[in-house]
Amino acid sequence: MTAAAHQNANRIGTDDIPVRHMDFEFDDSIPTFWFGNDPLRSMILTALSGTFPEGERMFMRSVRHFQKAIKNPELKKQVKAFIGQEAHHGKEHESFNNMMSRKGIPVDQIDKFTKIGLGRQEKFYSPERLLAKTCALEHFTALFAETLLAHPELIDEVDESLKPLWIWHAIEESEHKSVAYDVYQEQVGGYWIRVSEMAITTLLFSFFSTLHTAQLLHAAKDLPKQKTSLRQRAKGLWKHRDVFAELGKHYISYYSPSFHPTQKDSSDLRNKGLAMLTQYVGEKANISA
Repeated sequence: MTAAAHQNANRIGTDDIPVRHMDFEFDDSIPTFWFGNDPLRSMILTALSGTFPEGERMFMRSVRHFQKAIKNPELKKQVKAFIGQEAHHGKEHESFNNMMSRKGIPVDQIDKFTKIGLGRQEKFYSPERLLAKTCALEHFTALFAETLLAHPELIDEVDESLKPLWIWHAIEESEHKSVAYDVYQEQVGGYWIRVSEMAITTLLFSFFSTLHTAQLLHAAKDLPKQKTSLRQRAKGLWKHRDVFAELGKHYISYYSPSFHPTQKDSSDLRNKGLAMLTQYVGEKANISA
């Protein structure tokens, strides 16, 4: 058996959802304000990253609960690939979070808070509603991911050593965006649980994202300086109004009874993202586990 054949025989992913091993290394020379030397944008994304490891683990647990009952053989394969991708997302973002923690940015506090918060929700949520929560958050991540892939100029000012992390994560979120949803539709199928949980998750996501960003800015001793910056940033956001309008339209589409993540064909965006990622990591962009 050739090396390539051996790899394919033992791979975890599928052709559409490959599980890539990135093994990023984040040097301490990366600036604290790694997004255009802008504390606000840097801490918004750092705060999000702080929630990813525990969030990804919750996604995996919610899908695993139904894994053995899945009837569709192809969906079973996709679930394994989904779990593989999410596990690697958690690993790579832990590495990034550790680097930021060494700089005195308390990302570890966000990680602990997320673990406690999600743990409490899991105690009170039914497995069906927990899976609906995963579907809602997967819709958010797919929206952000595909916006990044469609408008790579949005991360032009990100430190070069960090661009591959965000591009890779965006590609894989787009690749597996329908997996949790398809599990939900096959195993649960309830419209009310799905959309009510999206409404709840939207409120919680918005509130805690803002809270965590403020927490990190305060720790960076930069919150008072942000009063002027926030006003300037709000004005600057106007130039991206078309992007936000598109985001809003795709967010609202989730509430349609006939919604499905693949109604938006994103294959061209993923190919575009893979071309960008290849510039940074070479063939690792196209090789799966």
